[in-house]
Amino acid sequence: MALTPAPTHPRRLVFLGTPEFATVPLRALVDAGWDVALAVSQPDKRRGRGGRLMPSPVKQAALDLGLPVSDRVDDVLDTGADLGVVAAFGRLIKPHVLERVPMANLHFSLLPRWRGAAPVERAILAGDERTGVDLMVIEEGLDTGGVYARAEVPIGPDETADELRSRLASLGTELLLANLRGGLPEPKPQQGEPTYAHKIDPEELRIDWERPAVEIHRLVRIGGAWTTYQGHRLKVWRTALTPAGPDDIAVPAGDGTIHVVEVQPEGRRRMPSRAWANGVHWRPGGRFGT
Repeated sequence: MALTPAPTHPRRLVFLGTPEFATVPLRALVDAGWDVALAVSQPDKRRGRGGRLMPSPVKQAALDLGLPVSDRVDDVLDTGADLGVVAAFGRLIKPHVLERVPMANLHFSLLPRWRGAAPVERAILAGDERTGVDLMVIEEGLDTGGVYARAEVPIGPDETADELRSRLASLGTELLLANLRGGLPEPKPQQGEPTYAHKIDPEELRIDWERPAVEIHRLVRIGGAWTTYQGHRLKVWRTALTPAGPDDIAVPAGDGTIHVVEVQPEGRRRMPSRAWANGVHWRPGGRFGT
């Protein structure tokens, strides 16, 4: 399949994205005066206790900005756009669309490391010290396209996936705007051995307290980690490798102790671990996973 080269100085854009952090580049493009002809996002989903159909964050942002919206990728073919900008869209873009509208993607890793759906989470779980944003060509393969530009950042030792993703969204937006203003350069092929950021399986989020403390800490940092206590499910939202203050509780890990700072019991809100511990009469040396 021969892809249409991206125009050096595009005139009209379409935007494809879904989650909250993808609204950052969308809003910035509009604020900078780019002609965004259409925003494409995932279909509305039922959310909340009432099960109401709700738009994705990108769709809602586009509506707020007065942009046309769609959940059909093929609709970009009728816009007259000469470039698509993609940020965490979450769906494959088929070859017949790429043949007519080239796509530039903001991918949150240093390719070819962490191609795929969960690059931020996999970088944290692997203990990577650095990551970044690649502005890259979308082609038929999974994150295999050439790279227009890159920005690199360190990963903080306690930084959560949400915090890192927020930083990368801002950094990627700056990278995108700078390259659209100055003209897209010739993309460079990726160099190195690929690794793949497979989607996080729910069972991966169950904490194994026999693992080293640093590995448990990384798992908690990606969000959604959980355990059990006396047969009840308990989410663990924040941990520390050293004492974090009066609200934490020390829990045995495979190689010592980890400090649990914030938890969420079933059916309740997030709370300091000490408040939860007082409610269940936790004793020093107590164990989770029971």
